[in-house]
Amino acid sequence: MQKAILERKASAVRDLSEKLGRATTVIAFDYPGLTVEQFTKLRNQLREAGCDVTVYKNNISRRASVAAGYSDLAQTFVGAKALAISYDDVVAPAKIIFDFAKEYKVVTIGSGIVEGKVVGVETINELATLPSRETLLTMLAVGMLAPLRELAVGLDMISNPQE
Repeated sequence: MQKAILERKASAVRDLSEKLGRATTVIAFDYPGLTVEQFTKLRNQLREAGCDVTVYKNNISRRASVAAGYSDLAQTFVGAKALAISYDDVVAPAKIIFDFAKEYKVVTIGSGIVEGKVVGVETINELATLPSRETLLTMLAVGMLAPLRELAVGLDMISNPQE
């Protein structure tokens, strides 16, 4: 009986460690006082964005983070913590949890992993407040077009001198 329990725990550590290794973003957050309905609402928002949300025992989370090479993250796992894990979108989990925490003050972001680096709450909040990808691409396009526009105006002035 005891051996089966230990094997289940070891399997959970291996699974979580593998998930942490593959993830682009992992956000550890506190959720005390959230009702089941509220947590389900958050879980659904994260799933729609392609993120996994799981709650593990702290021992399993600590061991898995150390096994995945994120020993700095291990100290985060104190109290009730949930993990939002994204394998594709770097910003989505941070944005969703940040916005959810504004609505429900009991949700607090702990720390996380962003593209292979353990980061604190400040970095996660900066990531969450970034403009959307489309907005950033528009800003980039405008920035790239401004010099071309100025060059065109300058060339036009040279080719059509006004006296």
